[in-house]
Amino acid sequence: MLLADMILIIHFLYILFVVGSLPVIWMGAWLKLTFVRNPWFRYLHLAAILFVVAESLLGIPCPLTVLENSLRQIEMNSSFIQHWLHFIIFYNVSEAVLTIVYGLFAGLVAMTFKWVPPKHLKVD
Repeated sequence: MLLADMILIIHFLYILFVVGSLPVIWMGAWLKLTFVRNPWFRYLHLAAILFVVAESLLGIPCPLTVLENSLRQIEMNSSFIQHWLHFIIFYNVSEAVLTIVYGLFAGLVAMTFKWVPPKHLKVD
């Protein structure tokens, strides 16, 4: 159960990074915080959501979900962490709806590059 819960926590943190970074970028731009224009942060954020979109379009299940489910079959127990993080992460909607939501969110992340462009580092 411990290993499956650790994978679930990593999954939750990945989702938190993808979803939570967008409002952080907007608020950070409004507050004139420089870290929201860091190109490493911004491109990693874009890559993270594009990975999810690609998986969804190709019909590939999330590797973290697959790994967690495999570990849960071996361990055969549920936990407090599993109960609440599954409640937060997983929804009973069709894959088509999720794919559309992921695609729209990725478009919003991409448009944010225009609205709040990253500041590219100068190489001397």
